[in-house]
Amino acid sequence: MLHIGVQIKHYPYGIPTSIRSLLRTGTAFRLLARSVSELPPPYFRGEIACRVIRTARKLGIKTVAVYSEVDANSLHVLEADEAYCIGPAPSAESYLRMDRIIEACHKSGAQKSIHRYGFLSENAKFAERLADEGIVFIGPPSSAIVSMGSKSESKNIMSAAGVPCVPGYHGKNQEPHFLFAEAEKIGYPVLIKAIHGGGGKGMRVVSTPSDFMDALESAKRESLKAFGDEDVLVEKYIERPRHVEVQVFADSSGGVVSLWERDCSVQRRNQKIIEEAPAPGLTPELRADLSDKAVAAAKAVNYVGAGTVEFIFDNDTQKFYFMEMNTRLQVEHPVTEMITGLDLVEWQFEVAAGNPLPLAQSSIPLVGHAFEARIYAENPRNNFMPDSGRLLYLSTPTPTHTFAPSLPPYTTESPTPSKRTPDTSTAITPSLRLEQGFTQGAEIGVFYDPMIAKLVVHGRDRAEALRMLRQGLEEYKVVGVSTNVEFLRMLAGNNAFIQGDVETGFIKKHHPELFPPASHPSPELLAQAALYIALRDQPVSSALQSPWTSLGARRFNGDTYERTIRVSKDEPSATPIDITLRPTSPGHFDVTVHTSPPTTFKSVSARLTSPTTLAAFSTNATIVSQPPPPALPASTSPNAAERLHLFSTDGTKTTLALSPPAWLVSLGGDVLAASKGALRAPMPSLVVEVRVSTGQRVEKGQAVVVLESMKTETVLRAEVAGIVNAVGCAKGEMVEEGRVLVGIEEDAGEA
Repeated sequence: MLHIGVQIKHYPYGIPTSIRSLLRTGTAFRLLARSVSELPPPYFRGEIACRVIRTARKLGIKTVAVYSEVDANSLHVLEADEAYCIGPAPSAESYLRMDRIIEACHKSGAQKSIHRYGFLSENAKFAERLADEGIVFIGPPSSAIVSMGSKSESKNIMSAAGVPCVPGYHGKNQEPHFLFAEAEKIGYPVLIKAIHGGGGKGMRVVSTPSDFMDALESAKRESLKAFGDEDVLVEKYIERPRHVEVQVFADSSGGVVSLWERDCSVQRRNQKIIEEAPAPGLTPELRADLSDKAVAAAKAVNYVGAGTVEFIFDNDTQKFYFMEMNTRLQVEHPVTEMITGLDLVEWQFEVAAGNPLPLAQSSIPLVGHAFEARIYAENPRNNFMPDSGRLLYLSTPTPTHTFAPSLPPYTTESPTPSKRTPDTSTAITPSLRLEQGFTQGAEIGVFYDPMIAKLVVHGRDRAEALRMLRQGLEEYKVVGVSTNVEFLRMLAGNNAFIQGDVETGFIKKHHPELFPPASHPSPELLAQAALYIALRDQPVSSALQSPWTSLGARRFNGDTYERTIRVSKDEPSATPIDITLRPTSPGHFDVTVHTSPPTTFKSVSARLTSPTTLAAFSTNATIVSQPPPPALPASTSPNAAERLHLFSTDGTKTTLALSPPAWLVSLGGDVLAASKGALRAPMPSLVVEVRVSTGQRVEKGQAVVVLESMKTETVLRAEVAGIVNAVGCAKGEMVEEGRVLVGIEEDAGEA
């Protein structure tokens, strides 16, 4: 969610219509911006706050950010004009504290609050609290939030309004045998789904009657834990669905328009990962039907502001069914902006000021095609598990636009203005936007969603936009955390995706193609790694030459200097590979890679053109060194090794572990032996519980500390029996990888 308020300041290019309207009423307001997150997932952070701040700045509006303690240095806090801390990192103590947010509104003089997504963005009680405090909520009326917040109530309303719904039971009778009987009537497979919330929580697919009761119990239990409500609905499960949604906008005078549809079918863990607009393969008639039904849905609840009506589209029957309405602006709204040339945040300001919608349906452009790729700190090869850590290195494609590019005016006299074919004939320049909430050096923590950025592209047609997307992903380089960038590259190059043959089960269906076996590093790549290390470690020649800097490979006794560098793939069981380098002349090396069989490269020209760029083998390779955690003593463990991240010209990333020299491993062994009972943090984590105290006796295997990283708990257990001689952490504290959390003095008889 995003709270925003604005204060009238100075408009060098004239006062916007929305602000003029407020001035006529004598009302000044201030934007109050906050980072975006939500529990349970999906939850998002400050990129949307930064997005709204940009529009506010464009309009000459001052902004105020609110933040939790852990977000004190977040990008949205730095970009806002003012900022207020509202509590500790846990959401329940900060971003979900209505009283503290309202207090910040009063302190800053904010008189309006704008919601984007996450946290309280769809909380009717919060909207009502704001109204009670005299703060205008930029969003739909609370009655619409209530109606659309319940999946069962919303479907009943939609059915009454003539919007098609998936066959199923959406009533209040939650007796298990009654729901079982309803499932029998519907016919298997069926979907059990929590009536509140989202993100795949409280959702189960049931294929046979014998599985129904267990699945129902599990869904109810998960729903109660996540949303505080165990009620579910049961409906027909569509086996080859697409997720197609329509962006709607409504004003307080009853005007409602469709800003066309988006396809968000490709998902992992029931969460979107890539979106596009318009949806591929729709006929003008189907587009009109979708748009008209979405407008009818908004009118049925007297909607005001930005909203998204989500539909399940059956690939087999070409029919669509209402799924839910999100009463906010979605994460993926930039693709809609790109094909319409509009600023949807500015539209929200207009509507909040009581003005009519800026455009009628007949005047809304539909030009070209757009994609959005969500870049996450996560490991796709480990079931997309989130990652955390510092963005040690971040290099991104250069954006061509901050906002959507301007598009030619459009108008039609057609009696059905929503019956439209995308304009792919107008000459437009391909464009790229980057919506990000983090910069190099920022910390991806364990408290919130690990989305780093959104890469948004627009082209004349789908093929051109897809080429732009692939190029942008090739240029996006991250070191410090695992990311899904390479997976997104594979997805954008997948033939079925290129053809627009998408469905929500796309990743599972095409898993072998999207996750090919990891290839072994080539001899040339291994040689690049060794050359980088040699050149990095070689002292830079000074103006005053001496034999120590000018002899190069030669020594006084006639021997030729050579160096052996040992690397391995960044895997626990990887076999080390030796690479031998012998300088032949300044800037030239003979390189032998000792694979089977060995490969030798003669007189390779190599130089570092920057601290992260190696010029060798007729190409420039980006190579980034990641030092081992400073708290970890040197050892043969991959976790204690320096890592080299090598990016090829097509963006492929290869990570190698650099073996430390034997003398350093020996010293590290002494340190490890002296601290045999020490328990270290295996990754950046939050300390959930410390179960021991200094002087306490523990047994081998006893639980000592409980950590949490990205909503996954890890229990650290004593590796030896003995007495706790030090506790280096406390409950609620963030700890870095390698930090000693508990020291245990091993029993004398065991040592």
